[in-house]
Amino acid sequence: MSKNIQPKLTSAEYESTLKRLERFSHFTDSSIGIPFTKFNIGLEAVIGLVPVIGDAAGLILSSYVLIEAQRLGVSKRIKTKMIINMLIDFVGGLVPFFGDIFDAFFKANTRNTQLLKKHLNKQLSE
Repeated sequence: MSKNIQPKLTSAEYESTLKRLERFSHFTDSSIGIPFTKFNIGLEAVIGLVPVIGDAAGLILSSYVLIEAQRLGVSKRIKTKMIINMLIDFVGGLVPFFGDIFDAFFKANTRNTQLLKKHLNKQLSE
């Protein structure tokens, strides 16, 4: 059985994907300013207010970054770190009240986008 080999992407394709993921992460993690503070929350923290269903929806939203990482041919090690971040965010969000606060601070999509960006930049510089 042959391995599925990802085609080599151009640096413009990497940049385009990263910009799209950064916009997505901002929207889901930091797009709503809290009045009278410098703190922002995102759509994921808001939908996480709905017990269990909101957290499951957040997990589904977070999978977008993982899907893009897969499409870019990222290593299993990086994808495993992303999955761990997603699971921490999901399980932490399940705790009543404190889970909602945790969701607002953990920002799994931003973490995963930064992880992917760091990995891709390292790959491009090699």
